[in-house]
Amino acid sequence: MDVDIWAWVGDTQQQLSEAGNVGLAMALGDLPAQAYEGRYPQLDVMAPAIAQQAETLELPWLEFYARYWHLVGRIGDRAQGAVALADVEQLLAFAQREDVRDCPATPAAVEALAVVWANTDGPGYAAERLETLAAALEGMSPERPSFTGLVTQYVAALVDAGKPGEAVTYAESAVERLKTAGREASWELSAESARALLAADGAEDALTALQAAAGFQADDPVAKEHRDGVRRSLILATLGRTAEAVDALPDLDVVGDHPRVWVEWAHAVNKLAGSAQITNTWQLGRVLRQWTDYFGMMGGYRSRVELALVAGELAIARQGVWQARLLAHAAESGTAELREAGDLADLVGALRTPADAATEPTPPGPLAERVGLFDAADGFNADPEKWVGWLAPLSGEDLEATRRHTTTLGFLGYPATGADVYWKLLVDTGDIATADPEDVAYLTTLLIEARQDERLEQMAGLLPHAAQYLALARLHSARERWQETVEAGEHALAAGAGLDARRLLSGAAQQLDQNARAAEVLLEVLDELAEEDVWRMIVMATSAEDWETVRKGAAKIGMPIKSKEGPIEEEMGLIRLILPAPDGGQRQVLSIRTGPATARLALPQPRGMDYNAGDLVVFDPQLLEPVPDDPEEQQNFVPPFGAVRILRPGGYTSYFFDGAAPSEEDWAEFTEVMAERGWPMWVYSDENYTVTHPTSSDPLPGVFGWVAVPPDVSPSEVDALLDDATERWVHPLAWLDLAREIDVEVERHERIVKEYGL
Repeated sequence: MDVDIWAWVGDTQQQLSEAGNVGLAMALGDLPAQAYEGRYPQLDVMAPAIAQQAETLELPWLEFYARYWHLVGRIGDRAQGAVALADVEQLLAFAQREDVRDCPATPAAVEALAVVWANTDGPGYAAERLETLAAALEGMSPERPSFTGLVTQYVAALVDAGKPGEAVTYAESAVERLKTAGREASWELSAESARALLAADGAEDALTALQAAAGFQADDPVAKEHRDGVRRSLILATLGRTAEAVDALPDLDVVGDHPRVWVEWAHAVNKLAGSAQITNTWQLGRVLRQWTDYFGMMGGYRSRVELALVAGELAIARQGVWQARLLAHAAESGTAELREAGDLADLVGALRTPADAATEPTPPGPLAERVGLFDAADGFNADPEKWVGWLAPLSGEDLEATRRHTTTLGFLGYPATGADVYWKLLVDTGDIATADPEDVAYLTTLLIEARQDERLEQMAGLLPHAAQYLALARLHSARERWQETVEAGEHALAAGAGLDARRLLSGAAQQLDQNARAAEVLLEVLDELAEEDVWRMIVMATSAEDWETVRKGAAKIGMPIKSKEGPIEEEMGLIRLILPAPDGGQRQVLSIRTGPATARLALPQPRGMDYNAGDLVVFDPQLLEPVPDDPEEQQNFVPPFGAVRILRPGGYTSYFFDGAAPSEEDWAEFTEVMAERGWPMWVYSDENYTVTHPTSSDPLPGVFGWVAVPPDVSPSEVDALLDDATERWVHPLAWLDLAREIDVEVERHERIVKEYGL
């Protein structure tokens, strides 16, 4: 994104705030951070919302900005491929509109298209990438901030086109052009140049280039450290400098949330797996399998094949024979999705041959004793990958072995393989109608995890009525089809299904905001419920304001309620409620717990929020942080809970104040006046906040915050009280927004804001 755009962003934020769109203005500035810091749940909600509001406000540049950053979050660190292609193409078409194309950031849409093509099938789209990028770069000055990003993608495309030498030359030329223009290459451009050198068999030069880039600024500064570590490790491993490569390689818990580096990390690990420092375990195999599936779902077709090949080689090295064979098959089938397979067919063959020739490791005992040996194995140290191979000869014939074999396959990331085995045993034989409910549940889970929905529906059609609709309810719930889940759950319940059907039905009804029905379903079997179920029922009954059911639930878990009927409104101590913020983040609001699952917000919130002091909120009583072990820490611990919904708004209105801080005596008097009237007030500034003395320009301690008033208090009353409470202060306090609202002494407040630099 062009840096030229940031001045425009700041101006737009100010305009939106002045127009009353405070929440939109706050969210606007946070989108890049959400994309780079991996706050994707926020980004996936806020970016489309901002784009929609921008369209309504007829601000096409703002719409482009929001849509672009949403895509950066998807195709950057998350490395989405084909699933994002249509959205990127739409963004490019949008950027070419007459009212958008003059935006200085529109070349970023071309860069995004090149990235998503690379994510999908880099070599397969190499020609298209080069052609599109060349057209965008033609005549572009290196002074343009978009130049570096486009050049970086051009270098990457040359490497994927099998022209690493040209890529190195092009990168060097681009760096020189940037220097002439008084600009420095980005870390990303230098890192891509290092990749080109590595591909051109210049590992030493690649390491030198990457080391020289260490001090360069990155377009994605959050990702720089782990991306640099992965590339450095791969280069060092290629050079045979194993100890240094291991030291440079980021841990799995670091890279696990960053799909963009998974393939390169796996290649580095594969080169280092023979060393004593890197352990090739079934856990590694399970992770690589999860990553392979991720790229399959995201349309990262080449990454999926490459990971399958690497995972297969590692599986052979640790005698994971069955897994290596399945991975060879997955890699072979994956090549059919590529536009250009290249030498991948040969690599698949190079994996399949040793996999087919390998034998399983020596089993721990005779075939007839394997189920017992499996059950007796140490659950912590046992190797589930080996047990899959050892149980395979019995699986599909012996029911107990099949249960253990197939569920372990599912655990290791091969639910489709497990489902095939179970299917032959239960469905193909016609035994499914009389099968144990536990086996039906196992097979249902495997089919859901394998995303074989049609097959599950086929199986369900062979089951008795209750089991049929229970299986369908599980499927609908897993796919978040809530109305269908309710209908299937109702059928299952009517046919005599048990607590599992009630849980599915209740959870789906809650998702549909049918809280009374959701609570009723569980109340009917209150004595059978676990404590977790009871709390869920309490939350749903509270949302429906069914206080009788809330009291029954509280009695069941031993929570005393003083009142006998009507709404529960008691003081049960302070808690922290976690609520959504306009920027897609979260806010912690100090609140007073009034019931098992209700609390009243105690602090005033800025204008533009969907909640304020005085609001009664339903919360989930599951603690979001553990209670500290230290007794002293326990005394100061205010438990945090997640808000579910606003039950009843208090109708409070907030007013902002700002200015130089008064003396401690004046401030104490001010807070006492507010407390006497029951007006919640909160200071949001900290000790670092200062304002400017109007005559000396020296810094003064400052204070700003919000005061909230109930619905029966008029703005004029608030103005009058603030006037009386602060008239003797050495420095005046300003409440400009309130003054403008009632058109009283607006010029005085504007003067205070200007003179004190508020």
